[in-house]
Amino acid sequence: MQTELENLQASTELLKRRLLLTLLIFLLSGVVIVSLGVFFDKISYPVLSTLIFFPVVGSGIILLIKREQEELIKIASLIIAVIEFMLSLPLYLSFDRNSTAMQFREEYMWIPQWGIKYSLGIDGISVLFVLLSSLLTILCVLVSWNEINKKVKEFYISLLITHSAMIGVFMSLDAFLFYIFWEAMLIPMYLIVGVWGGPNRLYAAIKFFLYTFIGSLFMLIGIIVLYIYTGTSDILKLSQFAYPYKMQLWLFWAFLAAFAVKVPMWPVHTWLPDAHTEAPTAGSVILAGILIKMGAYGILRFNIPMFPEATVAMTPVMLILSVIAIVYGALICLVQKDLKRLIAYSSVSHMGFVTLGIFALNHQGVQGGILQMINHGIVTGALFLCVGIVYQRTHTREIAKYGGLATVMPLYSAFFMIFTLASIGLPGTNGFIGEFLILLGAFKSWKIMSVLAATALITGAAYMLWLFQRVFFEKTNRYISEHINEDGDLNTREIIILLPLILAVFWIGFFPNALLGFMDLSVKELLNQFNSVIGVMK
Repeated sequence: MQTELENLQASTELLKRRLLLTLLIFLLSGVVIVSLGVFFDKISYPVLSTLIFFPVVGSGIILLIKREQEELIKIASLIIAVIEFMLSLPLYLSFDRNSTAMQFREEYMWIPQWGIKYSLGIDGISVLFVLLSSLLTILCVLVSWNEINKKVKEFYISLLITHSAMIGVFMSLDAFLFYIFWEAMLIPMYLIVGVWGGPNRLYAAIKFFLYTFIGSLFMLIGIIVLYIYTGTSDILKLSQFAYPYKMQLWLFWAFLAAFAVKVPMWPVHTWLPDAHTEAPTAGSVILAGILIKMGAYGILRFNIPMFPEATVAMTPVMLILSVIAIVYGALICLVQKDLKRLIAYSSVSHMGFVTLGIFALNHQGVQGGILQMINHGIVTGALFLCVGIVYQRTHTREIAKYGGLATVMPLYSAFFMIFTLASIGLPGTNGFIGEFLILLGAFKSWKIMSVLAATALITGAAYMLWLFQRVFFEKTNRYISEHINEDGDLNTREIIILLPLILAVFWIGFFPNALLGFMDLSVKELLNQFNSVIGVMK
């Protein structure tokens, strides 16, 4: 009798699993049909809202699965992430590169008495970050497959909701909606670091939360001031107003308080190494790949178009801070003993290049800055994935304990080498063209700053190549060798994780116009608007 009951329960669970997977596959098939329909202009649907809220709906499906069914939770999360990526493909396939207007617009009155709207749209800048976020979310699900062993359901729900909030930031055309998505990202990201992180996870999570939250309060004050002054929270309309110079200065710093923390700019960068070091691999990839790009994106969307006079006045300060971040981040990488901490500090240096390009305030610089944001998300995200993969075998990130990995993990070593070369900007990889455009733009406007920043390229090559030498080519550590031999080289799942990023490194490296063509007109429109105001000033 007991055996029959157990068999019945097992059959019921199997039936539930098959029904759920059938439902998810059905959704996936529907997405393929709808995506193709949008591409061929046969179907019109709110693609941006779907992209934002589909992972939330998917989280609801995962919530219905018993927490004991961890394998099913992982499979469901992967299918949801793949569907989300396929939903984002129409943005790429049917995007009009010859238009400066916001595309895929959605606008509904949200709070009529205040004139606040639920307004979404993307241009040639924001579309790239939506696509990158969708791709990285799939890889985060895969890399967490064996790494996350506690509260699995809650982890994948947090991951999907984080993705929804982040792409909501890139799509928002209303300042209050922008702020809501900006803050909504905090809670799931806090949980990812604080619950599934390393030994000092609570310290890192609280530090991340406080830095970001306090900076965001200044942005909220700035949004309220803009709303009171103009009577609107529409970001596009706010960019068309002429604000008094003193007001611009105050608002420039109010918004920068939020954006500088996210970038992170020196000296408000100190939360980043701690958060990266303690976060699980997926958390580090999200932080490096997308979250810190939100700060630079905010500068492009708010500071430069809305406060052009203040931007010109503060440009020397911003360039100095950028160069300090570039040089400081590179130098401090030379003394790091932890793999993740070294890559985290390299992000400070690389993002310094991004702000250098943006505040060069010319076409090459701004384009280079945006392209470098995408490149950094790909390469640094890949490096964190590589560290997570080897950490699962060795359970240590201390560089001194490594050595000789090229012998025991040759395929892994080849992948890591490519990402290392891309990180230092080797011609033919995606890192080269971004840094080249940034330095070209900076040299046109601020020669001394460009030369100082260029010195960090040498330091960057030094710390990355030295890292590669110590980890892969020195004498093999016996402890490492024993642990590696248990699992061997990269498995199929790990190859699938890293292969898309390898392809992206060379695709962008050899065909940069694949991305530059998207952002070209949007950058020109931004700078034309900025220069027209500055021309009137002069």
